[in-house]
Amino acid sequence: MKRTSIAMASLLVVAGLAGFTAGSADAFTLPWAHKDTAASTSTAAATPTAAPARIDTLPAAALPNYRAIVKAYGPAVVGVTVSGMRQVGNADDDDDNGPSIDDDPFFRFFRGLPGFPMQPHGRVPFRGQGSGFIVSADGTILTNAHVVRDAKQVTVKLSDRREFSAKVLGSDTATDIAVLKIDAKNLPTVALGDPKAVQVGDWVLAIGAPYGFEETATQGIVSAKGRSLPGDSVVPFIQTDAAVNPGNSGGPLFDATGRVIGINAEIYSQSGGFQGLAFAIPIDVAMRVKDQIVAHGHVDHARLGVVLQDLSAPLAESFGLGAPDGALVSTIAPNSAAAKAELKPGDVITAIDGEPVQTAGDVSQKVGMAAPGDRLTLTVWRDKAQREVKVTLGKAEAASGSPVAKAEPGTLGLTVRPLQRDEMRRAGIDHGLLVERTGGAAAQAGIRPGDVLLSLNGKPVSNADQIRDVLKHKPKHVALLIDRDGQRIFVPVDIG
Repeated sequence: MKRTSIAMASLLVVAGLAGFTAGSADAFTLPWAHKDTAASTSTAAATPTAAPARIDTLPAAALPNYRAIVKAYGPAVVGVTVSGMRQVGNADDDDDNGPSIDDDPFFRFFRGLPGFPMQPHGRVPFRGQGSGFIVSADGTILTNAHVVRDAKQVTVKLSDRREFSAKVLGSDTATDIAVLKIDAKNLPTVALGDPKAVQVGDWVLAIGAPYGFEETATQGIVSAKGRSLPGDSVVPFIQTDAAVNPGNSGGPLFDATGRVIGINAEIYSQSGGFQGLAFAIPIDVAMRVKDQIVAHGHVDHARLGVVLQDLSAPLAESFGLGAPDGALVSTIAPNSAAAKAELKPGDVITAIDGEPVQTAGDVSQKVGMAAPGDRLTLTVWRDKAQREVKVTLGKAEAASGSPVAKAEPGTLGLTVRPLQRDEMRRAGIDHGLLVERTGGAAAQAGIRPGDVLLSLNGKPVSNADQIRDVLKHKPKHVALLIDRDGQRIFVPVDIG
């Protein structure tokens, strides 16, 4: 409650500043800048050259015309209602169930909305509400991939109350973008902006349907740019403090001129509701994904084949670097683009195509938004010397989460799938495979559905092919590192 009170007080102060001006239309004097404001102003007027050299004015920033933005582009914002059947419940209920419903990101996104059951088990019907916006007058709509996940029926509701059955042209879980199409013409559309031109502190406006309340507008500022969230290695998120809640997902984030700069997708919250941290996918990222989906029905992302970590000051010093900027290579995947380019564990990537790299997320975002076959020039710090390494990117394995990858059933006895972004973020990990079913050796060793497989014989795993690479040598014993309810344990499996 204290934080809420402080926020309200801040709003009142900002509103009060409009009444303080200092002789020009483009500046105002901060009322607390001097102990005696009147005396200071009088002295400055009499002898302007005698004023001390200090900053006590700020350029005035005109408030956005939110009313005009909502009127002009609100009609292009739509509600997205989904329904279908989904497997939920505890793994112990029956053989087909997955992880606990409390860990299910889809349930948590829709929890509390009308029509969604609170404590289902097994395969149950669901209904959910999200948002979207029209990007072309012929009925092409952008939303989040998690909004339409597992949906059998998708309905789009326009601001004029017309409803249309929508077709999902495709979705990309790596960026959390989905493209819908409705059979309509001459629809209102949004105008697109440039996320790169937006700066921290700029005004933003979100429109969506939080908790099903359609056409809700909320405002705030850009809090940060280029955020790399745990479990997400592709999207450079725009962080804002505009109120975003379940149901806002897929809706547009407007800049002060009324142009869309992002798609509201994520919140950080301990309560399930808004707590001041909202994240939007930059619109340029979304449009690149949209173009691929419209053209091909799917999206191909590139893969470098490395496990990266951020540098700390002690690590940077040990590698002979003056500052902890760059991405430290900790693991190289066999037969990957990185292996073919002869990158090595211990290399520090400091730039890509001449653009400085500050964190591991910078590399992941650059690579993730490239196309398989693209060539990049990496600036690498190795043995306290700088060198350039040219790499041709490979193709990332699809992580849709719908088809599962079976890793040698009958030998190891696991059915696994790549983790969703929100699953990794919630678990605080950046790789791993979710165990969906077990049998044979794995089941006998105590591996359970819902476990997260992190490594096999000490090698990190993020796709089923990495498991097959180990098993093709026909080992008699393997050691699995498992994350179970936040606890990591090694489980020996006898497969001989």
